[in-house]
Amino acid sequence: MSSGGCSIVWFRRDLRVEDNPALAAGVRAGAVVGVFIWAPEEEGQYYPGRVSRWWLKNSLSHLDSSLRNLGTPLVTKRSTDSVSSLLEVVKSTGATQIFFNHLYDPLSLVRDHRAKEILTAHGITVRSFNSDLLYEPWDVNDEHGQPFTTFDAFWERCLSMPYDPQAPLLPPKRIISGDVSRCPSDTLVFEDESEKASNALLARAWSPGWSNANKALTTFINGPLIEYSKNRRKADSATTSFLSPHLHFGEVSVKKVFHLVRIKQVFWANEGNQAGEESVNLFLKSIGLREYSRYISFNHPYSHERPLLGHLKFFPWVVNEGYFKAWRQGRTGYPLVDAGMRELWATGWLHDRIRVVVSSFFVKVLQLPWRWGMKYFWDTLLDADLESDALGWQYISGTLPDGREFDRIDNPQFEGYKCDPNGEYVRRWLPELARLPTEWIHHPWNAPESVLQAAGIELGSNYPLPIVEIDAATVRLEEALIQMWRLEAASRTAAENGTEEGLGDSSESAPIAFPQDIQMEERPEPVRNNPLHGTRRYQDQMVPSMTSSRVRVEEEETSSVRNSAGDSRAEVPTNVNAQQNAREAVNQGVLHNANRNTRQRHNNTTTFWLRNAAEDSTAESSSSTRRERDGGVVPEWSPPTSNFSDQFVDDENGIGATSPYLQRHPQSHQLMSWTRLPQTGLEAGDVENAISPSGMENIVLWQYMCSFYASYTNIDE
Repeated sequence: MSSGGCSIVWFRRDLRVEDNPALAAGVRAGAVVGVFIWAPEEEGQYYPGRVSRWWLKNSLSHLDSSLRNLGTPLVTKRSTDSVSSLLEVVKSTGATQIFFNHLYDPLSLVRDHRAKEILTAHGITVRSFNSDLLYEPWDVNDEHGQPFTTFDAFWERCLSMPYDPQAPLLPPKRIISGDVSRCPSDTLVFEDESEKASNALLARAWSPGWSNANKALTTFINGPLIEYSKNRRKADSATTSFLSPHLHFGEVSVKKVFHLVRIKQVFWANEGNQAGEESVNLFLKSIGLREYSRYISFNHPYSHERPLLGHLKFFPWVVNEGYFKAWRQGRTGYPLVDAGMRELWATGWLHDRIRVVVSSFFVKVLQLPWRWGMKYFWDTLLDADLESDALGWQYISGTLPDGREFDRIDNPQFEGYKCDPNGEYVRRWLPELARLPTEWIHHPWNAPESVLQAAGIELGSNYPLPIVEIDAATVRLEEALIQMWRLEAASRTAAENGTEEGLGDSSESAPIAFPQDIQMEERPEPVRNNPLHGTRRYQDQMVPSMTSSRVRVEEEETSSVRNSAGDSRAEVPTNVNAQQNAREAVNQGVLHNANRNTRQRHNNTTTFWLRNAAEDSTAESSSSTRRERDGGVVPEWSPPTSNFSDQFVDDENGIGATSPYLQRHPQSHQLMSWTRLPQTGLEAGDVENAISPSGMENIVLWQYMCSFYASYTNIDE
């Protein structure tokens, strides 16, 4: 044990001892104190859900055991301010250095930036590393040095980088422990008495911990991977890797997954095994989606709060808590949707194809606000991951530049034929339909009365009738899109005529609040004054500096980009000022020209809608999370399945395979990127109007977004 001058390794979502750059740097520097700080209040409304906390509890226990075997314990601290707790640990251990690995969600970026400033001011050396990605977000740009806006271009660039991702690091042979005699651990409570019984069931199916993650990876590579391209869509069997919870908590590094899978690909290529090569390519694409989720979160930090395409803020979402409750309880009348939602509640898990089906149904058929669905997934999934969840829901909602068209509905009946052709998945989770013949299992409302009676089914009694008919939902969605384009055009016209300050002005608009039963307490942080960045340091992570610069960007952005990016509403409201002004414009006759543009956009929308009804849909090839009990890798999302018109056609394309909105409506689809915000300071009133009630969108983050996107440096390791 060392008596002083030790290094602190700050564990977060990197709960492993192998391929951990921060831990390796600490071991090389000398004595080490490993620290984990549990500060869920910092997450605002995104407080970890029950099953996620269960996983974290067990993963930390596994990590502590591994560290003790190497020579040092894991110090755990309960806190409401991670930076303050780090300072306390520094004082009690005499540490002179702190090492940690990067995170890319907006709250972590702000917290880590603040930690570096405060700790450096106290004379502590702070170094951070990449342990979560193949390539850092700032290293992957187009030929003009700008971030990519579509997945295909991003992933192609990753695969053609002039250097390969670094090889994974071996675990340390032993660790010299720093003096922790004056730094006792706090007892961390991750579950209450009411949750223990439910959590006990999870241990039957899952084994958290970094060594168990390695076992799951090995099992997948030596088993299901070779037939992944053929079987990945089957929801009724274990055909995927089940790695996503392990990846979220950093129990296995994505670099290790990538390298081991590529080795397998080379082996199969030498054997001439084309099916194996195709499976590897599809699996690696899912890793690419996980990378892309972090890339999007870094370059568009409000992607979990607002659509990336500005026109979606005019969409007239249906605020119906009855629909929301029926969806959560698996009582929609669509067997595949209901089976998925019941599995989610019972196990904290969903196959990626089922995630696509239930989320598409939520957004397109029920037309509920997509952030409600994303928040429910966050509360109930074992692998709840803010960046991946945001990417998945934005993709399904058509709010990504290369996302699925909003006017495309996936019929759960035909999706059932693809991913559950024998009805075994539905029967497992809907016992009331267990005796129904396979012919009718995905559409019991069409079954003859005699068949229903023989199966003991009384529709509307022991199993609900469809909550919304697909045909009616299709018509309603088309009407909503017409209204969206009309309001968007009217708002643009009003802005051009000077009757409105610009798109996205949220000063008097209220966001669509979360339903009360999933509402989390919001804890906005106070304003902090942050000094200008000093010189670049090799150890620093590339993050925007939090300055109060009054200098504007050289190139003034259009009002649509500036204001939509500044719109900090937590959800797309139906009563935004822009809409109110649009209605006033209608009354004043201003809408005449806007309607002409709207009709043209609507004709385009209808044309693409009809065309895509007969087109192949996007493949799960770019799927991110699959039925990962033995390895559902990465982001928990897969690019969607096909729609109801191409019932039995394989959809083998990924995100971006369909015609992107940017090409169809370039004048209206402006990406909200912090890199292009006007770089002016905010007055007190501006901040007040800009901040939504969401706990994630606090004043600190707003300052963070509106300041210079600068002070980038390279990363160690």
